Amino acid sequence: MVDKYDEFSEKSGITGLERPEFPVDVGEMYEGERIRKPDMYLEFGGMNVNKKWELVLTRPKDQLEDGKITIIGPDLSEMTPGGSYPIGILVEVAGDKVEKDLEGVLERKVHYFTNYIDGVMHLNQRYDIWIRISKRAYQKGLNSLVWIGKILAWLYKSSFPVIEKIQITIYTEKAKVEELFPTAMDTWSKRDDRARTLKDEEVNEFYTCAMCQSFAPSHTCVITPNRIGLCGSVSWFDARAAYNIDPNGPNFPIPKGECLDPIKGIYEGINKVVQEKSLGTIKSISLYSMFDNPHTSCGCFEGIAFYIPEVDGIGIVHRDFKGQTVNGLTFSSMAGHTSGGTQNPGFNGIAIEYLRSSKFLQADGGWERVVWVPSEIKERVKDSIPKHIFDKVATEVECKTIGELKEFLKSREHPVVSRWKVEEVKEVPKEEVKEEAPEVVLPTQLPTGIEIPTQGGIRIILKNVKITAEKVIIKREKS
Repeated sequence: MVDKYDEFSEKSGITGLERPEFPVDVGEMYEGERIRKPDMYLEFGGMNVNKKWELVLTRPKDQLEDGKITIIGPDLSEMTPGGSYPIGILVEVAGDKVEKDLEGVLERKVHYFTNYIDGVMHLNQRYDIWIRISKRAYQKGLNSLVWIGKILAWLYKSSFPVIEKIQITIYTEKAKVEELFPTAMDTWSKRDDRARTLKDEEVNEFYTCAMCQSFAPSHTCVITPNRIGLCGSVSWFDARAAYNIDPNGPNFPIPKGECLDPIKGIYEGINKVVQEKSLGTIKSISLYSMFDNPHTSCGCFEGIAFYIPEVDGIGIVHRDFKGQTVNGLTFSSMAGHTSGGTQNPGFNGIAIEYLRSSKFLQADGGWERVVWVPSEIKERVKDSIPKHIFDKVATEVECKTIGELKEFLKSREHPVVSRWKVEEVKEVPKEEVKEEAPEVVLPTQLPTGIEIPTQGGIRIILKNVKITAEKVIIKREKS
């Protein structure tokens, strides 16, 4: 194990009074930069690495050594180019005005600030992080994680004057990353538990987060007590605390205004703000529906709620799920139709914590409409799934195809089965029966540019269209 230690003194610019010298440029203009695999020197986290995390904790001032940057494990120059490696980033902060409520917001800034570095790409948050460093940045001198620690320390202290001390430890040793992973999960769980105590009806204002608008200009994340940010790391309490210390930052309050629809979660105040922030692209959003003007998504959502027309049900998939879901599509293929700040009925970016909300997709049936969930997520949120539904929701263990899913739902008497319309077919002599392809029942509104997987030799590709209908049945007849 390599244990490196570096002092980043005030003279080097940690106070934010003077910009330090870094081997690469640092600034907001690099936010949103994408690094493709051919241009990548190496990467941390992502789907090829099981354990990765980033965590911000508040500490008493006497427990921190200001400017201390520590690397535990191999550094960049000791790694094989092109590889994928585990990583854990621990940022500890202290100050008289640094409250524990700030941890979630400061933690989200790891994503924000890392993307300020020219030649570095950071995606997602908490346990889903994915970091790439370009060959160009490495050749320029970004050849140690100490530099990333220094840049983060400087950006934190220059952006948040309330931070009096900061200490950063970056873990790359696999055993250590895995050892501290449960501690990080426990910290996030306690934060989320607190946020569940408040309801949307009990507050006068919601909050928004514009942190990801560089990735999706028409997207504005609306954060309420019952609907955490899509990234899963910014709760209503977090957003309120962030606004109180930085009124000009990415989080600001939204007066609720008149509630136009309490079931779908449509508020006059929200509609006004999203119209302004999207320059009129988005007119209205429903907080609790994935079909009627659903909430937009950036690209940092933890999971996707997706419509399964063949059973008129809803599936859930998270970012780390490998392979195809029950509808034949992968997370990445559905993510392309979910992200970008557009409204695509039938696809909704969500935080895993939202699955625990009492208002989870309540306009669409909530958990009584959910038919398929990865086993890992089902286990994680099992305490929040209604007991009468739990055994009726399939996972990849029981069902890998639509056909298997249909049989499973019927055998378990899932509530969604009652939604199916059974057509009486007139019996005809056996020799006159013609083989038909299975019916493909489309949702009442379809997103654009999606290929619908079907059976029976039919492929349907819809591009730049939106279809609204009570029901569409497509059949193929053989002569």
